[in-house]
Amino acid sequence: MATGRFQAWPWHTGTVLTALAVLAPVLALVGQAVQGSGAHWDHLLQFVLPDALAQTLFLLAGVGLLAAALGVGAAWLVTAYDFPARKVLSWALLLPLAVPTYIVAYAYLDILHPIGPVQEAVRALLGYASPREFRLPDPRSLPGAIVLLSFVLYPYVYLTTRSMFASQAAHLMEAARLLGYGPWGAFRHVALPLARPAIAVGLCLVLLETLNDIGASEFLGVQTLTVTIYTTWVTRSDLAGAAQIALVTLTLVTVLIAVERHGRRRLRYTGNRRAAPIRPRRLPGAAGWLATLLGVTPVLIGFVAPAAYLLALALERLGGGQGPSPALLRAAGQTLTVSALATVIVLAIGLVVAWSRRILPRARAWRSALSRLTTLGYAVPGTVLAIGLLFPLMAIERGLAALRATIGLDPTGLVLLGTPAALALAYVIRFLTIPVGTLEAGLDRIPPSIDQAARLLGENVHGMLRRVHLPLLRPALAASALLVFVDAMKELPATLLLRPLNFDTLATWLYAEAARGTYEEGAIAALGIVAAGLLPVILLARLLDRPAS
Repeated sequence: MATGRFQAWPWHTGTVLTALAVLAPVLALVGQAVQGSGAHWDHLLQFVLPDALAQTLFLLAGVGLLAAALGVGAAWLVTAYDFPARKVLSWALLLPLAVPTYIVAYAYLDILHPIGPVQEAVRALLGYASPREFRLPDPRSLPGAIVLLSFVLYPYVYLTTRSMFASQAAHLMEAARLLGYGPWGAFRHVALPLARPAIAVGLCLVLLETLNDIGASEFLGVQTLTVTIYTTWVTRSDLAGAAQIALVTLTLVTVLIAVERHGRRRLRYTGNRRAAPIRPRRLPGAAGWLATLLGVTPVLIGFVAPAAYLLALALERLGGGQGPSPALLRAAGQTLTVSALATVIVLAIGLVVAWSRRILPRARAWRSALSRLTTLGYAVPGTVLAIGLLFPLMAIERGLAALRATIGLDPTGLVLLGTPAALALAYVIRFLTIPVGTLEAGLDRIPPSIDQAARLLGENVHGMLRRVHLPLLRPALAASALLVFVDAMKELPATLLLRPLNFDTLATWLYAEAARGTYEEGAIAALGIVAAGLLPVILLARLLDRPAS
């Protein structure tokens, strides 16, 4: 037993160090913000925070309500009813997840431009000749941001809620019908209350993604807290002010997570796993085609329209003999390199954390707390993480410079800051929750008897992982690698703030193209991100349909 504990010590140490590394940016941010001058706080409270906080709260409320309505409605539609194209829609409703919010905003700003294709077609239909005579409302507004973000982010609610609806037993709905409830009453009084925990989880993810967004909000003219952090640091060179705004954002994140957990703390559902699931009711004739139209609309707005428009722009450029520029190809190569580096590191650390939890025989509360700390980064917006990470990295740089001076080397130059290493570190902290959660779930499905058998055959802790568990964890490792790689490719806020000089990824390239108003080459970068984003969506769709097969 003592030998086993000694062998487990490196894994537990790695978990503790990981938790400290994830916690360090948050603690550094809080410390710097609290130590900031009172003049900064007075200025922020008087001129900056009221408007930014109000716009952020309105955006969160609007996106939360609309995304919840779209996600819950779509989930109930494909679960409770049978209509044309239902099987296709059951996975197609996930497609907007492949398109980052800033790409949708980028595409729709051109699609809905006063001289864009939509408004030109509307004016031609109504008999108007120019934008001066008639134009649609400008999408650069708070309502425009609410609508576009909702049609991209609703799949988070759809994904969690549909799984809950599909697991509900048919006899519960039949009992509601016997008590006199119609289809709407049964949904409202039985299915919806049972699905509240799943809705809360999906809605919390929607709100966190909305708070993390910077590209779409800035493109659409909404001055959120995240956008304010970026402009305060980059445009005004006010790092102290940016840290203080980031602390407000972090407080808002904490409130969101606390509200989500409080809302479902007493909600439990216990049912018979062998009970028959809800049987879809056939919608004949016009009702069926209306259901198809309702299901197709979110997919058209959230995925098909922006993806088709980007594809048309890219083909137009390529068809005109203008291929991708060398700078864009270099940005693509840098994107793949830093994303692959972050993926390898994240998988290695995630495996350490998950395996440590598996082999720790006692102290379950401590084990659970460590595991939660390592996944804290995903809840922190990218801009907040970048600013919090800056202070520990500066301290490390000063220590390395002093060490080089002590041993007679040139103390000038940066090792982490201003290099891709800092960017990869931000990706690691932000996306560590993906492999930790996936690998812990995979290990939980492996019965403890396999560990006992391996020990009886003479395997130690390291050999048991290498020879027994790693082969069983290959699907979880592959899924984690795919999700981390694609999320790192799409990450914009942290990349904008921590990238080195003259270092572009596809996301920052697109951001710069949109800022300049040049859409043709930006469309190629956007299309590459969308194509990569389709891979995890296909994986999710297969996993979602598996229980039903």
